[in-house]
Amino acid sequence: MVYQIEMAGTGERFEARADESLLQAATSAGVAIPHDCQLGGCGTCRVKVISGTHEYEEFPFGISQEEADAGFMLACQARASSDMVIAAAHVGGDASAPAEIEARVVAVSPLGPGVRHLSIELPEQAELRFNPGQYMNVLLGEGERRSFSMASAAAGSVLDFHIRRVPGGRFTDHMLASLKPGDPLNVELPLGSFRFHVEDYRPLLMVATGTGLAPVKAILESLMDDPDCPPVWLYWGARTEADLYLHDEIQQWGARLYEFQYVPVLSRPGSEWAGRQGYVQHAVCEDFADLSEYAVYLCGSPTMINDARRHFLEKGASINHLYADSFTFQHDAEALANSGT
Repeated sequence: MVYQIEMAGTGERFEARADESLLQAATSAGVAIPHDCQLGGCGTCRVKVISGTHEYEEFPFGISQEEADAGFMLACQARASSDMVIAAAHVGGDASAPAEIEARVVAVSPLGPGVRHLSIELPEQAELRFNPGQYMNVLLGEGERRSFSMASAAAGSVLDFHIRRVPGGRFTDHMLASLKPGDPLNVELPLGSFRFHVEDYRPLLMVATGTGLAPVKAILESLMDDPDCPPVWLYWGARTEADLYLHDEIQQWGARLYEFQYVPVLSRPGSEWAGRQGYVQHAVCEDFADLSEYAVYLCGSPTMINDARRHFLEKGASINHLYADSFTFQHDAEALANSGT
């Protein structure tokens, strides 16, 4: 069975078979739908169903039941079961189209337990524009790639990354340790639709786990010393105090951000930890009775993001102002549950 799909707003049309995902059908027809992981985990390909019906083989991890009830679906997993009209999210921003280039390693240094800081320099002729919050692919050859979010605002030719070691990982556990300043590194960038939505005009609630801090840091750096910076709350979840690898630096950000509040939360604190304990999304729910006026940014482990979506929507968070960057695209399916935490 073949169904007719129309993109609301643009009028673009494409055909979708009942045995292929809407994202596959759109891509084959040259119709752009923002996407990242294609595994149903990141939520980037979320679209609004205006009319028509669809189905999943399995309900995807990257969307909550509340979002589905409100008429949203994930195009990478959904299959049409009738003619449809759908509306994709507006990516916006001012980013260049992705390009494959040869960068140079500037430095590799430890940040915290199992986390390394990687700096690379792009060639001057690249002239690429980035949205803070986007990511790059490291190209490993033979079609293999690993994805890492940029941890610095889009300024200059040097970019920073926070890279967590994955035991046995081809890049994070082997190649990264051998890189030296000046070494070439083949990359593809900029990628992804996670970015700051200036058009929202809302206070910002940023919630991250582990190295999910990286794209949040990039966004907040872009807002530093900006007279139009909205109030910002940053909740950062980690296992132990040692895992808060930028704890001291973050405490200085308030001098350059408007009404900045930083709340670190540990799930496995030591006996000397006097701060918040438990899961970071639960700490947010303890502190906010109503989230209806906030723009919410979630970045880190899929488990946190899925749970946060559910609880935050119950607290009144707007589905249209809830943005997620799940680290599902960084590792293969076996690592999804632990990536970014």
